[in-house]
Amino acid sequence: MNRAASKIRFRKINFLSVILLFVLILAGGVVRSTGSGMGCPDWPKCFGGYIPPVTASDLPANYKEKYVAGRLAKNQRFAKTLDVFGYSDLARRLREDKSILIPEEFNVAKTWTEYINRLIGAVSGIFLLLATIYSFSYSDTNKLIPFLSVFNLVLIGFQAWLGSIVVSSNLVAWIITVHLLLALAILAISIATYHLARVCGRPKLQVNPITHIVTLFALIISILQITFGAQVRERIDAVSTRLQDGYRSDWIKDAGDIFAQHRDVAILVLLINVLLYALIRRTFNRHSLQQQIMSFTFLMIALQIVTGIVLSYFALPPVAQATHILLASLVFGAQFYLMLNLYQSVNLQGARI
Repeated sequence: MNRAASKIRFRKINFLSVILLFVLILAGGVVRSTGSGMGCPDWPKCFGGYIPPVTASDLPANYKEKYVAGRLAKNQRFAKTLDVFGYSDLARRLREDKSILIPEEFNVAKTWTEYINRLIGAVSGIFLLLATIYSFSYSDTNKLIPFLSVFNLVLIGFQAWLGSIVVSSNLVAWIITVHLLLALAILAISIATYHLARVCGRPKLQVNPITHIVTLFALIISILQITFGAQVRERIDAVSTRLQDGYRSDWIKDAGDIFAQHRDVAILVLLINVLLYALIRRTFNRHSLQQQIMSFTFLMIALQIVTGIVLSYFALPPVAQATHILLASLVFGAQFYLMLNLYQSVNLQGARI
């Protein structure tokens, strides 16, 4: 296959990889909102097989004791790693976490929800591997594309390992937040390589530096907002455990100050994007890619506000939770793509994937 055809294939595969990563984030949100994270107590298999059981009679013998022992061994190794890197307090908390000793009861719905999430993750990994292979077709024009693609593959490997730690640590809160932020990093790199391939050889744009600064600030605020949202979910998980999954209407009230911070940052996200839209509208015409990205961003922010209201006043319905995190990742992705397109952009007319 010639280099030009390989470049086209890279762009198509990379584009599909980005879509799959958004689907994976949605699947992860469904897993989290339905409490299915421990639906498969082992990793990468599920109850010892590549296809999970559908009835309790299909479960391995003594599966509870077996998987608790496996988690304990893995957590001891992870705690030693934390000690080596100077995180002794985190290592101590992991060793003292008694929730690890509590085995999960088999629930077929939760098991298959987690299993489907893993399948989507596996398919995403295959597409990202293919994208990395075809990225070397750009080694003659932009060496950054294959470098970032290979680096992303390393991050995916680390993310897979961290996923196994998420399972073995019984969903320890801070690990889940790191898992989410790392997923956004993988998404950002995939968007960056897709963009670099599309604009390869095009001249840079001349844009007011203030627009660049505001765009970067909007992106940082969105990341902060997602982090606060993950911490809100951690607090709510703790509250729901304490209340034994009852009194859902009290969960947000008992979450503490972090929920108010999350809400306040949401207002800041809206305001900074209003300012950014004004700058983009003054700089680019209404048919430009930049204005279209901003219009999409505003739509996602509006929908996110709606789902936030639903979460606040209707006792955190799982569908709204999963939708909320997907919309947050779409806002992040759109803002990141906008930032890239403020340096170099493609023409909308006749543009190919």
